[in-house]
Amino acid sequence: MMKAGTRMRKFMRGEKTDKVPFVQYDNIGGKNEEIWEEVGRDAMGIAVWTDACRLVTEHCRIDTETIADRGKAGFRDTLHTPAGSVFQERFPIPGLPGVFNIDKHYITDLDEYRVLLAYLADIQLMDNREGIEQTWRYVGDDGLPHIHIGRTPFQQLWIQWVSMMDLSFHLADDPQLIQEVMTVMGQRTIEAARIAASLADKVEIPYIVIGDNITSPLIGPERFSQYCVPYYRQVSSILADKGIPLIVHMDGDLKPLRHLIADSGVGGLDSFSPPPDNDTSAGEAVEYWPGMRLMLNFPSSVHLQNEEAIYRKACEILEEAGGSGRLQIQISEDPPSGCWRKSYPQIIRAIDDYR
Repeated sequence: MMKAGTRMRKFMRGEKTDKVPFVQYDNIGGKNEEIWEEVGRDAMGIAVWTDACRLVTEHCRIDTETIADRGKAGFRDTLHTPAGSVFQERFPIPGLPGVFNIDKHYITDLDEYRVLLAYLADIQLMDNREGIEQTWRYVGDDGLPHIHIGRTPFQQLWIQWVSMMDLSFHLADDPQLIQEVMTVMGQRTIEAARIAASLADKVEIPYIVIGDNITSPLIGPERFSQYCVPYYRQVSSILADKGIPLIVHMDGDLKPLRHLIADSGVGGLDSFSPPPDNDTSAGEAVEYWPGMRLMLNFPSSVHLQNEEAIYRKACEILEEAGGSGRLQIQISEDPPSGCWRKSYPQIIRAIDDYR
């Protein structure tokens, strides 16, 4: 039997594996060691989010302090720059360790974008070779570094800096300013891709991830075509010279974007989520995106069902896409707490039965 890390590496290279890989983001559904004790170490691999680049600033910093609101403990992060300061407030989501809801975003009005521009201008990108090598030592034979270069500008804005509602108003009120911000962010994205490509001469880079969290209802075909696809094409072209596939985290409803995704240069979809959680089945994904790797998130809602229902769903996914050689079943969206003891063995049983 292959080691889990070997299976994942072969999957990424398009080589034959002994069975469909089963993977979880590091410790996301449960502690790796506890799961391995239950299912066996070679049955489940791990993917560890790792920065391709380090962000170094000379004149800016982010300070974090603990706060409380209506009995909830959370954090206030304050970004200090030569152009002023902005802050966000975030609170943990119960039952999802390490996951936070942003109650107040850094940017709420147009004037605050000048603070963000000052921060972006101060950033120097340095390669994170040491961090990647550290992840390789950590995963050993058990998995791969999930090496990422951040998000494309539009997605970065609404996920990290400003609410989608405010961003929509800001785009209408001052499109030139928002475009200025996105242009600078885009330059950083391309710079990060070039650094990642150069790192491949020094350390193994199995793939590069852009963590865009794409879902059609929020971005729509027009904005996806305008704000995301051009960067995917540029980054994939830069990485192609080193044989590194570009993987994009697309975890939402994708059918309205399917033709644009097919022509984007992307080599795979990370956290692609089929029904009942989202709108595109594994079989449709194989049809829509020939050649792309499908790093499929097992639907989070199905973890709550009984064992036979979980097994049937896993079998359905395998029947639709397992024979393509392009399927990896993974746990990469936060599953319900504590469900792994029921669901993981059934997913693994379906994989073993399928092969």
